Amino acid sequence: MNNLVSIITPVHNSKMFLDDCMSSVLAQTHERWEHILVDDCSTDESSKIIRAYADKDARIKLILLSENSGAGVARNTAIEAAKGNFIAFLDSDDTWYPEKLTKQLSFMQNQGHYFTFTSYDIINEEGSPLSKIIKAKSLVTYKSALYKNPIGCLTVIYSVDFFGKQYMPVIRKRQDYALWLKLLKKADGFGLNECLSSYRIGNESISSNKFKLLKYEWQIYRDVEGLTVLESVFYTISAIFLKLKTYF
Repeated sequence: MNNLVSIITPVHNSKMFLDDCMSSVLAQTHERWEHILVDDCSTDESSKIIRAYADKDARIKLILLSENSGAGVARNTAIEAAKGNFIAFLDSDDTWYPEKLTKQLSFMQNQGHYFTFTSYDIINEEGSPLSKIIKAKSLVTYKSALYKNPIGCLTVIYSVDFFGKQYMPVIRKRQDYALWLKLLKKADGFGLNECLSSYRIGNESISSNKFKLLKYEWQIYRDVEGLTVLESVFYTISAIFLKLKTYF
């Protein structure tokens, strides 16, 4: 079986973190990958850093967008260029453990899963662990995912052979959540409860960021999923309740 993994990375002014991100891909024990990085009009040296890596490894590919379009468009541009049998996501400020691809692909193939995700830990801006692990649920269905996005973008792999190339809706935020819902309509998602990725957070309050994103979840419920107003209100309130339960 051809196990080429296309790794999708949107980039915008990420020079502080790109070395960590790209080094974690280069360290993968599974070596059949292509890393497609789409620079969304960075004004720092992000593209220069990526080119330096690409000059040394042909598996690394840089695409430059002509205008700032957001992470969703950047990810879709990378997906369109992808040649792999699997699509994986890694944002430019996050990192993977060396055996991430090896273990997750084995989990998918041995269990016959097409959409998978894993546990991940939290690091600060300097890359130091914060002793917090977000555990992957063993099973996520479309219905259960409507209550709250339970899947970390940096942990996802989906099978192109099964789903075909699936793109994110062109909305400014929460495009990943909308894509998971689209995939879950065709197949359940399965979690590997092993920490294989690190998610970097900034100094701003996590809960503050999360609550700011609720309006985009409403947009997904109403505009993307086409739920009724009553259903959208119900799931938005559920998301608020579950976030409060997480933080307090």
